[in-house]
Amino acid sequence: MTSPSLVWFRDDLRLADNPALQAALERGGPVVGLYVLEESPGIRPLGGAARWWLHASLASLAGRLRERGSTLVLRRGEAAAVLPAVVAELEAGAVFWNRRYGGAERGIDAAIKAALREQGTEVASFSASLLFEPWTVRTGSDTPYAVFTPFWRACQNLPAPRAPLPAPVVIPGMRTTPRSDDLEAWELRPTHPDWADGLAEHWTPGEPAAAARLADFLADDLSRYDRARDEPAAESTSRLSPRLRWGELSPHQVWHAAVQQREADASRFLSELGWREFAWHTLFHFPDLATRNWRAEFDAFPWPPPNRDHLSAWQRGRTGVALVDAGMHELWRTGFMHNRVRMVTASFLVKNLLIDWRLGEEWFWDTLVDADAASNAFNWQWVAGSGADAAPYFRIFNPERQREKFDPNSEYIRRWAPEHLAADPPAPLVDLAATRRQALDAYDVVKRAR
Repeated sequence: MTSPSLVWFRDDLRLADNPALQAALERGGPVVGLYVLEESPGIRPLGGAARWWLHASLASLAGRLRERGSTLVLRRGEAAAVLPAVVAELEAGAVFWNRRYGGAERGIDAAIKAALREQGTEVASFSASLLFEPWTVRTGSDTPYAVFTPFWRACQNLPAPRAPLPAPVVIPGMRTTPRSDDLEAWELRPTHPDWADGLAEHWTPGEPAAAARLADFLADDLSRYDRARDEPAAESTSRLSPRLRWGELSPHQVWHAAVQQREADASRFLSELGWREFAWHTLFHFPDLATRNWRAEFDAFPWPPPNRDHLSAWQRGRTGVALVDAGMHELWRTGFMHNRVRMVTASFLVKNLLIDWRLGEEWFWDTLVDADAASNAFNWQWVAGSGADAAPYFRIFNPERQREKFDPNSEYIRRWAPEHLAADPPAPLVDLAATRRQALDAYDVVKRAR
C-alpha cells in the first residue's frame, strides 16, 4: 500500500490548478493537506485584516477537502520543526508544495527539502503562484529588469503560461483523522473589539467565491475595464487581488479565462497581472523590499522625525483632503482601497506629510486584505520614488486634481467621506502647494547624492 502524501498549503488555498496537489494524487495513496501558521525566523507576521481573511479561507479549504474525502491538518510553529514531525506522525512517504519567492521563505523551504530528502522522504516543489519563474526573465546582459515595459515585453516573448489544472473530484484520505489544531484556537479573527463587520459585509473568502468573482468580472466589467478602471466610484476593477494574494485563484486561471473572452480590453487587464509579476520578480532579487530603498541613492532622502499626529490623522482619514480621507475610510471599513486612490493616499503621506514610506507600508500591511510581501512594498516604493520603474521619481499627485479628474461628481467622496460635501468641510491638515515645494526640495538632496 502506498504511503500517504502530504501537501503543504501556503498562499495557494485552492484545489483547482494546484500542481502540488496534483502530484500527490498522481503518486497514489492517501493525501493529507497541511497548513502551518508559521512562526519561523524571518517570516513577517500577518496583519489584522490578513488574519481575518486567512481564517475564513482555511475554513473553506478544509470543508472542500473534507467533501472530497481528505482532511486539512493545522499546525503552528517553525516550519522546519513542524514538517518533519507531521511526516513522522503520518508516516508520509512524500511531501509536495508550491514555491514561494521571498528570501526567508526560500531559505526555509530549501532547508526543509534537504532535511526530508536526507531521511528518505520524497519532496518536490512546483510553480503555481506566478506566470513566469523569476530566473527565466532576464535582460540581454543577464540582469533582472528594472523597468516594467521591457520586462512585460520579455515575458510575452516567452512561451505562453501553461493551462490551469482542473480541481480533483475525489481526494483519498487516511482511514484515521490526523491530529490537528483547532482553527478557532488560533484566534485569527478579532474579538475584543470585533472590528471586522465591514470586512464580512464586503468579502466572502474561499475558492468558490473567488471563482464566482472572476466569472462576474469577465462577464460584466472586463469590457469597460480599460476606460473605467481609474474611476473609484465606477467599481469596474476586478477586486481579484485578495484572491490572488491567498491563492484562491492562480494567475494561470485568471490569465486563460481573460484571454478566452477575446475582449479588446483584455490586454490592459493582463498587463496588471504583469505588474504583479514584476513586483514578485523584484522581491525575488531584492528580498529586503519592505525595509530598504531599492534605489540606494534614496538613503540620502532627508526624512524629518515622523509627526505622529499627522500619521494618525492620515491613518484615520482625518487629513481634511477629500480623496485621501475617502480612501482611508474605505480601507478601514472594507480592508480594500481602489488602486488609483492607493496611489493618491500614499503620495500624500510621503510627499505632502514627508513621512517615510515604510510607515505607510506597515499600515497597509495591517489593514489590507490583499497585502502581500511583494506588491505592497513594491507599490509603496514606486510611489515614493525609491523603487523600480519609478521615473519620474519626483512625481507628486495633487489629490484635489485627482479628485476632479477621476471623481468629478463626488460619488466616491459621497460614499466614503460625506463630511467633505457639507457646508463646512474639514480644513486641510497641510497646505498642498507648500508641502509640494518642501518635497521637491527634499528630492533635490537625492538628486545631488546620485
